[in-house]
Amino acid sequence: MKRTFIGLLILFFTGSVFGQDAGRSYGFRLGLTAHPNFGWVKPQVGKSNSVALGFAYGLLADFNFTENYSFSTGLTITTINGKSTEVITMPSASSQFPDPNPTQAPVELKYKLQYIELPLTLKLRTVKISGVRWYGQFGLSNGFNIGAKQDGDISGESAYRDLNVSDNIKFYRAGLLLGAGGEFDLNDQTSITAGLTFNNGFTDITTDKDTSVRNHYLGINFGVFF
Repeated sequence: MKRTFIGLLILFFTGSVFGQDAGRSYGFRLGLTAHPNFGWVKPQVGKSNSVALGFAYGLLADFNFTENYSFSTGLTITTINGKSTEVITMPSASSQFPDPNPTQAPVELKYKLQYIELPLTLKLRTVKISGVRWYGQFGLSNGFNIGAKQDGDISGESAYRDLNVSDNIKFYRAGLLLGAGGEFDLNDQTSITAGLTFNNGFTDITTDKDTSVRNHYLGINFGVFF
């Protein structure tokens, strides 16, 4: 999986260099983005609690193959947080005589996960309407985990904080990306963009074979294309 990640990075930067060489012919645009997101997790056993604030920043890239259609990608550092209540099995008091009926207890968890995201999407734009080009976006979100921490509370009391759970989180995360918004031209070469993005994770983010947890987020997007 890490070889796949490296290959995607090489493909992204190769495409960026090619796009800059042929920018006038193909309408390649490169930009910057920084925006908050609201994340949540859905465990198979347990329940989702509340949303948690995250953040994303990085590069945007559009390869316009017609005036209204483009292949849109980017490279961002994205934090996806979320809270849940899950059931864990309490360890036996004696390792020599394990409890045949182990006790299960609910634990309140907060996931704090950081990914390098490489979206692969299609963007459809309208002609200018009162100075604004509206767009819709659809595609695949590819996330590669670079950090994973977790807070845990049992019976309302703190059990641990900022526990490194990288070994329990899968390296690759896939999601379905849906977005919409508007682009506003500042001049012939520079424009700003704003919109909303729903990222629906559809792969299990944990390595635990006995359960499944998925995470999702809603992003409020801001960006500048040059």
